[in-house]
Amino acid sequence: MTDANPSSQPETTNQLGTIDPLPVSAVANLVETVRENVTRVIVGHDEEVDHVITTILSRGHVLLDDVPGVGKTMLARSIARSIDCSFRRVQFTPDLLPSDITGVNVFNQKTREFEFQHGPVFANVVLGDEINRAPPKTQSALLEAMEERQVTVDGDTRPLPNPFVVIATQNAIEPNRTYELPFAEVDRFMKKLSLGYPNTDEEAEMLGRTVGHHPIEGLEPVTDLESIVRARETVANVAVEPPVREYASELAGYTREHAHIGASPRGTIALLRAAQARAVLDEREYVIPDDIQHEAPYVFAHRIKTKANGRETDGATVVEDALEHVRVP
Repeated sequence: MTDANPSSQPETTNQLGTIDPLPVSAVANLVETVRENVTRVIVGHDEEVDHVITTILSRGHVLLDDVPGVGKTMLARSIARSIDCSFRRVQFTPDLLPSDITGVNVFNQKTREFEFQHGPVFANVVLGDEINRAPPKTQSALLEAMEERQVTVDGDTRPLPNPFVVIATQNAIEPNRTYELPFAEVDRFMKKLSLGYPNTDEEAEMLGRTVGHHPIEGLEPVTDLESIVRARETVANVAVEPPVREYASELAGYTREHAHIGASPRGTIALLRAAQARAVLDEREYVIPDDIQHEAPYVFAHRIKTKANGRETDGATVVEDALEHVRVP
């Protein structure tokens, strides 16, 4: 893992200027290797680890939402350390400014010119820790970066490194000391995950690993940036036939008909991309309805708002109903 270098890009293109994808089996092995490395630190969350890795491979961002102390930040750090890429961490606080994330133009006394100092967002993997502790104006600094992979400061637009992934954490408690994420920002996260508490055996195993030196201290990269970029190209090339696309669209339509705010078209695109990554995990070059069904609760639920007793609630139940009632092709 290296410091952020906005100008560095992996050499992954062939003579035609296109990215050479890895074989599907190689990507499945890559995911298994990263998973095994991460589980040296994270105990009992194999499914969540897979979800974060597949989100990276499907060109998305992930939001980890849970109570403090269950390993959200450690999971993000472990995955970032497993990839030899640039990594930056931003600790969100109430006094954090947008320029603290994106960067700022600073006047150089020697050259008598303004120079841009890159913010922490210029990295391959950006950990936004406790993102809901910063006010909405600061949170919104990530909107352009997450959607368009670029940052505009003082009228100048600068591209972000490729790949660019945001892994954000937020606390599910202390509502009086946190800010609710703008819905437009929530919609930019491909998946929203919760870790939950470990069971007794898992917690005992975790304690055994951490009573001395923490295993994160010795975690080494097991793959490089070039392999990740090529693996993402593999995922992008997975076939999604018309019946599967129509199935995803009908699921999204069901949520719009049965909720105050349903899944957005961006959410449907995210669902198909996540399903492509899920297919690669099973060493398939095509998406099947099972992939859609597996990913839908994690991709759609946080994009849906329903009203119960005048209050908005999450859309997990709506997604469950959609999967039950929409005909499977």
